[in-house]
Amino acid sequence: MSTLAESTEVASGYRAGRTLPLGVELVRQLKRRRTLVMGGILAALPFVLAVAFAIGGGPGGRSGRVTLMDTATASAANFAAVNLFVSAGFLLVIPVALFCGDTVASEASWSSLRYLLAAPVPRARLLWSKLVVGLGLSLAAMVLLPLVALAVGTTVYGWGPLEIPTGGALDAGTAAQRLLVVVAYIFVSQLVTAALAFWLSTRTDAPLGAVGGAVGLTIVGNVLDAVTALGHWRDFLPAHWQYAWADAVQPHPEWSGMIQGAAVSVSYALVLFALAFRGFARKDVVS
Repeated sequence: MSTLAESTEVASGYRAGRTLPLGVELVRQLKRRRTLVMGGILAALPFVLAVAFAIGGGPGGRSGRVTLMDTATASAANFAAVNLFVSAGFLLVIPVALFCGDTVASEASWSSLRYLLAAPVPRARLLWSKLVVGLGLSLAAMVLLPLVALAVGTTVYGWGPLEIPTGGALDAGTAAQRLLVVVAYIFVSQLVTAALAFWLSTRTDAPLGAVGGAVGLTIVGNVLDAVTALGHWRDFLPAHWQYAWADAVQPHPEWSGMIQGAAVSVSYALVLFALAFRGFARKDVVS
């Protein structure tokens, strides 16, 4: 009985909820080289596109069909929308997989995970801190891209309404609000990748395996969505709804596609997050 009583005693002043504060974890992740490199790549993309349009003479319609890409140089809002369009399918997947997949697995690869848990940091608290920071950095990456694009677009093409390829335009204020909706939807749609990377991070000691696995399976989803023979089964693929945000940049926005896409993404993400917490709670941590 005395042994049991002693094992349940905790140090004076110890509070499980105060271990591994979010601020400490955030500073640790911000100082890492991969965070700085990823931020630099996203910030450089608008400059690369602006230079490409300057060298190529601007985008041009093909066969008389005007697309969003063809309106890229119309205004800063159009330029920002195009940056999101060209990066949503793959480039923005990488920071999400990186920030959420290189979390627990990196600690295991450094052999520091067991020491964190011996601090003692409760397992659920450790996962929660790393997940919140990972999702926060992922959202920051998605906000950084359009902000830099708006700044570059305003300097090069001027501030103006968002011209819609199908006709019409949205004034600058409305366009800014719609772009916020677009960023929010892209973030929600990427929760599947985040959850998959996070779950894999709790299952392996190799960060590259978690990040690469999440990116690879996301690519597989995109490939399956291109198989039209699957018919309505594609509606259950998160990739099927990744460009539903285009309905938000119309004179009369249509929300049904975004609602369905968000529901599919959140459903998969909740299951994967639950598996991550459940599996890690029972895992024998030796690294």
